[in-house]
Amino acid sequence: MSSELLDALTILEREKGISRDILIDAIEAALVSAYRRNFNQAQNVRIDMNLQAGSMRVFARKEVVDQVFDPRLEISLEDAVRINPNYQVEDVVEMEVTPKDFGRIAAQTAKQVVTQRVREAERGIIYSEFIDREEDIMTGIVQRLDSKFIYVSLGKIEALLPVNEQMPNERYKPHDRIKVFITKVEKTTKGPQIFVSRTHPGLLKRLFEIEVPEIYDGTVEIKSVAREAGDRSKISVHSDNQEVDPVGSCVGPKGTRVQAVVNELKGEKIDIVKWSDDPVVFVANSLSPSKVLDVMVNENEKATTVVVPDYQLSLAIGKRGQNARLAAKLTGWKIDIKSEAEARELGIYPREETIRLFDDQVDTDFDYEDGIDD
Repeated sequence: MSSELLDALTILEREKGISRDILIDAIEAALVSAYRRNFNQAQNVRIDMNLQAGSMRVFARKEVVDQVFDPRLEISLEDAVRINPNYQVEDVVEMEVTPKDFGRIAAQTAKQVVTQRVREAERGIIYSEFIDREEDIMTGIVQRLDSKFIYVSLGKIEALLPVNEQMPNERYKPHDRIKVFITKVEKTTKGPQIFVSRTHPGLLKRLFEIEVPEIYDGTVEIKSVAREAGDRSKISVHSDNQEVDPVGSCVGPKGTRVQAVVNELKGEKIDIVKWSDDPVVFVANSLSPSKVLDVMVNENEKATTVVVPDYQLSLAIGKRGQNARLAAKLTGWKIDIKSEAEARELGIYPREETIRLFDDQVDTDFDYEDGIDD
């Protein structure tokens, strides 16, 4: 058994990165517990493992005292001197107490310890691998479903996709391949636990990084994302390179790039708008596909009042206020939308300093049906 154990420890050290000395220490500690449990002993013992010789021996350790109160832990000076005349009070005497049947117990215990340590090491490797992939995207395979989670295989481990992180317009079946966003990696007593999402804005961002080379190499930057998963999203993009059109880069030739993202998100509409450090321009762009006549900014309250043509008021607000809500999330500004007629009645439009944005706005509402801009 010892030669096989020695070979096993050597292989584990090489393949799993587990130190052989650490494993031996763990086996010795487990053997002490096994001895006390199986032989109903409570004394202080030490295990001597000689893997080369193939022996494992148990030694009871007792302190030399003048008067013995607990014979399991103490030995009288008189008895100690009989063993070795050099013993003195407070010395420790070791006496072999190896049971006859200890070899079988030792083999079982060693196997259990090695198995446990290998499992712990593998869990540690998986945790180290996935902790670096938090806020990253991976492709997984749906394994099974219950009322709380969808269990997604990521190769070495199953990730948990909670109900509130599932897209409302999707139905999942075992063996479906889906892309998921890793939101959290936890270390638990049962091993690493990984939580993933299909609704997180980070998923949209990572999908564009995959589809758009200019985003991957840093030429185009995604500045912000606002998402109502399964329905509609907005992203703002920017490039320091004046020769690069950030919106066009994300849309791609005949919309192929944005269409790939839309397909992965099962038809979720995506508005791509140009970012600007000027809140007037940025807020106007964020309300795409609606046209904007004027934007009045209140810096103190971080709020804006936006004037749109009368016939585009409902488009600017969107169904159940969705377009305005997403624009506010995207820009970080409060947005109050007024029709041109209402603004004129209130006397806030037109202004002498009105910036005419209507003619300069770029239409970024992509038609996903036929691959052309509206």
